[in-house]
Amino acid sequence: MKTVYHKADTRGFADHGWLKSHHTFSFANYYNPERLNFGVLRVLNDDQVAYGMGFGTHPHRDMEIISIPLEGDLEHKDSMGTTAVIRNGEIQVMSAGTGVMHSEYNKNKDEFVKFLQIWVIPNKTNVSPRYDQISIKENEKINDFQQILSPNPDDEGVWIHQNAWFNLAKFEKGNAKEYKIHQPGNGVYVFVLKGSAKIGDQILGARDGFGIWETDKFTLEALEDSEILLMEVPMVL
Repeated sequence: MKTVYHKADTRGFADHGWLKSHHTFSFANYYNPERLNFGVLRVLNDDQVAYGMGFGTHPHRDMEIISIPLEGDLEHKDSMGTTAVIRNGEIQVMSAGTGVMHSEYNKNKDEFVKFLQIWVIPNKTNVSPRYDQISIKENEKINDFQQILSPNPDDEGVWIHQNAWFNLAKFEKGNAKEYKIHQPGNGVYVFVLKGSAKIGDQILGARDGFGIWETDKFTLEALEDSEILLMEVPMVL
């Protein structure tokens, strides 16, 4: 088993006034040659958008973009004709493919939006752009892994053009469960949203990240009531 530990306060940080963003991996003006990616997981941004503000229309191409709202409402508009609002308890995915323009705004007048913006390098390029958004609240599991993303359109959660599986773990204090890797050559990047957890001898606090690869399983234990995102991705680009 190989591992890498990224403590929360070692992430890159950008304060644009209207946007405060922590970058687990190199992004925009934050560059760290040791933190370019975790396999095909290219971006993990922990964003806070001020009320009445947002990202203006901008392009993407050949990237799988996943948004997971943590607090507040985020309005999405794109060149495919989509207008939607995503909220906590939902997940959004956009396959940029041959090219798409989109914008994201916080239309609330008195509430911040907090969300994770995740980019995964796809295993297919030049695909037709695609948008999807679903509720993950209705299938919420406690003390178990809840799959929210996979490569299979017929499976639970949203799907992307990559052999990746994302799970949410809402564990009560003292609960533990073994996670089994879906595909040889994959690794898992564990990101603690709330609480604290333990994998092997490594203790993880809120917003800490921990990558694991060259193993087929590991055990995740909650040291307190916790919410944790597990992102399993191929390690070879």
